[in-house]
Amino acid sequence: MTAAQADGGDPRRVVVLAHEKFPDAAKTATGVLKYADYDVVAVLDRDKPGTVASDHRADLPDVPVVASMDDAPAADALLVGIAPIGGGFDESWRDDVRTAIERGCDIIAGLHYFLNDDEEFAALAAEHGVELNDVRKPHEDLSVAQGTAADVDADIVLTVGTDCSVGKMTVSLELLEAARERGVDAGFIPTGQTGIMISGWGNPVDRVVSDFTAGSVEEMILEVGDEYDVLFVEGQGSIVHPAYSAVTCGILHGAMPDAMVLCHVAGKEVIHGYESFDLPPIPEYVDLYESLAAPVHESSVVAGALNTADVDDDEAARDAVDAYADELGAPATDIVRFGADEILDAVLED
Repeated sequence: MTAAQADGGDPRRVVVLAHEKFPDAAKTATGVLKYADYDVVAVLDRDKPGTVASDHRADLPDVPVVASMDDAPAADALLVGIAPIGGGFDESWRDDVRTAIERGCDIIAGLHYFLNDDEEFAALAAEHGVELNDVRKPHEDLSVAQGTAADVDADIVLTVGTDCSVGKMTVSLELLEAARERGVDAGFIPTGQTGIMISGWGNPVDRVVSDFTAGSVEEMILEVGDEYDVLFVEGQGSIVHPAYSAVTCGILHGAMPDAMVLCHVAGKEVIHGYESFDLPPIPEYVDLYESLAAPVHESSVVAGALNTADVDDDEAARDAVDAYADELGAPATDIVRFGADEILDAVLED
């Protein structure tokens, strides 16, 4: 899957499904709106019709929000912009997916529920000659890691987190853009469904056989690592997350990073979806990530990215960033609010 159409290279016209979740609980939708090379013509959210995306988040484009696929303009594809815990398919989306297929739209989904295995959708897609693209379905030739990612020419930078949904993908993509603006030959290693949708390639590491998690990351780095000076690897989950720590460790060991950026949300104290679990102190995260990386490849947390979206004013946000930097013992910033310079400097100097 690529963002450009094969016939002329023009961006595909895409409708993004984000019912009842847009924008705060639809990170796939917002990620695609911000970073993908699509012409997004509408967002589906039955709770917010008649608005535009920028009404709900200032950094998003003025894309209209409509109630259903019936109200959407002509498009080439419907992209499922929600990735719920467990990756299931919500039956309330069925009518929109059905309508899109009947209108000749491909369907792009990053769920653990594969649309190709849905009898109704598979039959409709065959009837109308459209593609069901399950981007979370890994290819069949994955294997175990060989411990060779560090052998590539590129310096490898991995975003790690204090929790899931703290901005690891956003930080990776913002660093990628900032590095390229400085003239650095930088690349991106996508490891999750949203990153894959944005970049048009990648391995969905949370779907591969557990023995192959590190190998799936290593495979991507070996494929492109000699083509770039720096690779930004999209992290997943958190090393302390009761559900997602395994994929975090797999990425860490498969990537063999030279440097790490620790991502955190200002004021966050408990684990998302597991509120009985408190977040450890920031210095403990640094020790955990560095000590876990060390037996495979020495790496340091060289900077921190703090998400201050819920902090009202810039002065308070800067105070939060300064406090985070003190806890971290390294440079920090909110990369969206204040730019990437502090983090990028630390990464490139490492």
